[in-house]
Amino acid sequence: MGLRSYLKSRTQTLNPYYYAGSMILSRLAWDVMPEAWRSREKLRDWKNRYAGEKAVIVCNGPSLLKSDLSLLRGVFTFGLNKINLLFDKSEFRPSFIVSVNPFVIEQNRDFYNTTDIPLFLDRAGLNYVKSSDNVIFLHSTQMPQFARDCSISVHQGYTVTYVAMQLAYHMGFEKVALIGADHNYAIKGPGGKSVVSGERDDNHFDKNYFAGGVKWQLPDLVGSERSYLFAKEAYSEDNREIVNATEGGQLDIFQRVPLDEFLQER
Repeated sequence: MGLRSYLKSRTQTLNPYYYAGSMILSRLAWDVMPEAWRSREKLRDWKNRYAGEKAVIVCNGPSLLKSDLSLLRGVFTFGLNKINLLFDKSEFRPSFIVSVNPFVIEQNRDFYNTTDIPLFLDRAGLNYVKSSDNVIFLHSTQMPQFARDCSISVHQGYTVTYVAMQLAYHMGFEKVALIGADHNYAIKGPGGKSVVSGERDDNHFDKNYFAGGVKWQLPDLVGSERSYLFAKEAYSEDNREIVNATEGGQLDIFQRVPLDEFLQER
C-alpha cells in the first residue's frame, strides 16, 4: 500500500487503537519533561484551596465593557487570554489568567513573561513562556470530559472558558459566574479554522485583540455549548453552580443572575 492510500484509509475507518495510542504517546512525551512534574505538583497545591468560595470568570466579549468591574474588588477572578489589554482602561486585575490557544500565547508572550499574576497555560506555551514560580503548564487531552482534578489533563472544549471552569472546580470554588461571555461573533465560518485577522476586531472587548493580520481560530459555538453542558452537569452533581452574569449576549445554558446579585448571595 502506498503512502497516499494508507493516509486515505485512515480517514475512512474509526480505529480506537490508533487514537488511544496517539493520546498515550502525547501524554508520555509530556511526562518525561521536568516541567510536567513541576506543574503537576503546583496544580496539586491548588486543589480545593478555595473550597466553598465564589469566583468570576472574566470572558473577553464586547459586553465586558458594560460590566461594573469595580464590583470585583476582593473577588477571586479568572482572566482569559489577552485580558491584559483591559489594564489600561481599568484598575481591574484578575487573580489568575488562563490561556490555552498557541496563537494567543505566542502573541501575548511579552506580557506572560513579565507578569506576576498566576498563569495557567497550555503546555504549548513552553515554546514562548519561560518557566517561573507563577506559571503552571497544563496538558490538554482529546477526551471530551470535564476534569474535576486538573493535575493530569484538561479538555479544552473548544473554548478557554471551559478550561477556566475546570480549574475553578479544581480549586474548590462552589459558585462561579461568567461575565463578558457574549457567545456571539460577527465573523462566521467553520469552527476551529485558522484565519488571518483584519485591521479591527469587533468580536472582543478591545479592537486590537485580534487585529493587524495576526492568526486566530474561528470559534466553534456548538462545540462550546456541548462543553458548557458538561460543566453545568459536573457542578450540579457536587451541589455547585455556574451562572451567567453577562450583560446581554446569547449564552443561555446557565441561569442568568446579575453580577451584583451573585456577589451578594451567601
